[in-house]
Amino acid sequence: MTAHPHGVPDGASAGRPPRVETHGLDVIEDAERKGTPRTLFWPWFGANVSVLGLGYGAFAFGFGISFRQALAAGALGIVVSFLLCGFVAVAGKRGSAPTMVLSRAAYGVRGNRLPAVVSWMLTVGWETVLTALATMATATVFGALGWGGGTGTKAAALMVVAALTVVGGVMGFDLIMRLQTWITLVTGVLTLVYVVLVADRIHWSTVDALPAGSAQRFIGALVFMMTGFGLGWVNAAADYSRYLPRDSSSRGVIGWTTFGACLAPLVLLVFGLLLAGSAPELSRAIAADPIGALATLLPAWFLVPFAVVAVLGLVGGAVLDIYSSGLALLSAGLRAPRYLAALLDGILMIAGSVYIVFFADDFLGQFMGFLTTLGVPIAAWAGVMLADLALRRRDYDEADLYRPHGRYGDVPLLPLCVTLAATGVGWGLVTNTAAHWLTWQGYLLAPLGLGGRTGPWAYANLGVLGALALAFLGTLSTGRARIRHQEARAPGPAREDVPHP
Repeated sequence: MTAHPHGVPDGASAGRPPRVETHGLDVIEDAERKGTPRTLFWPWFGANVSVLGLGYGAFAFGFGISFRQALAAGALGIVVSFLLCGFVAVAGKRGSAPTMVLSRAAYGVRGNRLPAVVSWMLTVGWETVLTALATMATATVFGALGWGGGTGTKAAALMVVAALTVVGGVMGFDLIMRLQTWITLVTGVLTLVYVVLVADRIHWSTVDALPAGSAQRFIGALVFMMTGFGLGWVNAAADYSRYLPRDSSSRGVIGWTTFGACLAPLVLLVFGLLLAGSAPELSRAIAADPIGALATLLPAWFLVPFAVVAVLGLVGGAVLDIYSSGLALLSAGLRAPRYLAALLDGILMIAGSVYIVFFADDFLGQFMGFLTTLGVPIAAWAGVMLADLALRRRDYDEADLYRPHGRYGDVPLLPLCVTLAATGVGWGLVTNTAAHWLTWQGYLLAPLGLGGRTGPWAYANLGVLGALALAFLGTLSTGRARIRHQEARAPGPAREDVPHP
């Protein structure tokens, strides 16, 4: 009998009805830690095999670069960002707790509430975007079939998609892993059929003729790819590896996480670039409705299967996001069962989806603004977390992750100051003119001689890379003594004697 990566045996899972998961922020006991790093391939592959990956081709061309530049920026952004997820996933097998609990080792038990809130905002934002995209795709397909694609269709589609997502998030890993298996199989097969059906829309001469852009535009596309892929998952990366045994290979955890997450996006990106580069009008349509625009290329008989693959792929990602957002909300200080936290996030997700579907005029502008704005503090958090993990020589003291007066401290100022400083610098080096509520950003571009908010560096979004590098180097240079002091302390009381913070 094999085991799921989350410790749920296949046979047991298949032989009983799904139950609401009771695990919240607690550490997974040794008896429940099962599986091998290889099993991490499936949840990461299933979470990222979505036709939305095709839309990123148009997003990349939006920076005004050539096919080769877009391919290089996309491939590099996808691999590097998911490699960061692989490194953070190592913390999961070393501590067997959710990502935003393990983050307490770097930020302190209650000091970690600040990055936990940011993580919660990012995951809620992602599940909202995915739900809205699934709703718009359904309406577009129904309209193309003549079944009506107006407000009523959108409302009904939103209710169905939201129900699937919320139920999966509330029930937890047992149901999620069952759904993920079927979602992976169905979306994988139907996505290949889609590729075959629209392959004749590719015109290499048109794609190859696209002019090259500046280095600044290439960097902007690279950063966008990083924030759209791995940096959108890095704050939840250990959630999927925490059920592995402590002696699991760290290289295996990194490798299988990265490979599983990268495989589908890389293939879809290449095909998406070829499609979008062959038809400028398609790129413009994708900016307004990414999934729906891709449906317009299909024969009528495949529209319903395409709607199924689009919705299932997006729901698969949204379900995992709502699960992790619930854990992040608990880490931020909410005292409630995990399933109630997921339900609350579901309500917020529905409200955000209503805004995107019925009121937002420019999806791509809002989407890029959201990714870049939250991508900066998440990049800073990732820099701190990665440096902290690199400096540690021992596994986490699990009890002290929940004890404000333990070895990790309560509210240590240094990591918080590093994060805030890196975020402040990062926001000063990004711009989001397409989202009017974010025009305050980019305040450092002029003082640093980078041409201001309209100069050549305005859309390079250097702030994401800057925040990651500053936080990593700052923690690496200042955190060694603190970590050595932590690891020199004698073990504290058993976990049973520790109150939940």
